[in-house]
Amino acid sequence: MSVSIESTDTIGITPAQIRSIERIGQWEFLSIADEELVDTVRARTFSRDDRLIRIYHGTLRLGVDLSQCSDSWVRMHGDTLVAILPPVCLLSNQFIDEARTRSFYESGEWSARAKEQMYWKAVRRMRDRCLTEKNYVLAERNAIEQFTALFRTFGFQNVKVDFDRQH
Repeated sequence: MSVSIESTDTIGITPAQIRSIERIGQWEFLSIADEELVDTVRARTFSRDDRLIRIYHGTLRLGVDLSQCSDSWVRMHGDTLVAILPPVCLLSNQFIDEARTRSFYESGEWSARAKEQMYWKAVRRMRDRCLTEKNYVLAERNAIEQFTALFRTFGFQNVKVDFDRQH
């Protein structure tokens, strides 16, 4: 019986390493703090108009949801590790910190429904202001840098990180 030892210059990523990365779940790459002032007026015929002005604070987080990765999101292509990430997305639609919401000015009586409408107006404004192409590109750049650094700590010299554009 003969025994031989062979060496290889390539490093293979193990299924355990892939699963440990996937268990991260959602990985944030850009956090955007915003503040919106929203007001509404209810016109009165014979008395002063009612007015409500509220300030909303929110933090929108852009990142990737690793549970959305395909089964072959990490693979070797020659001596290069190729990782295809799901698209950058808003990680949670619950980004307004309601504990920090304050009425700046309030006259008259306001129903919970009226306040809820103002909340949704603040949500729309924050999304419009913060979910820009520029911010998505910045989040993608951050993702590429961080994933490249992660895989290099695993010993891979050549790493290519991209996004699944058809997801």
